[in-house]
Amino acid sequence: MYTVLVISIIIVIVVLLLSVITTSKAYQFKHTVDPVDPLPDSEQGQKEAKEDQEDNQNRS
Repeated sequence: MYTVLVISIIIVIVVLLLSVITTSKAYQFKHTVDPVDPLPDSEQGQKEAKEDQEDNQNRS
């Protein structure tokens, strides 16, 4: 009976240690974000968006 209890406690301690180690490694990881490239024809895209809005307003 005591052997089962001791083995259970050891398993719980091992799982707890592994979860703490994994969590600490996750918080130490440095995340990076790639820079966003500007759209090549941003002015033309804005003009098309305005035209689409005007068309939608005319349809209403």
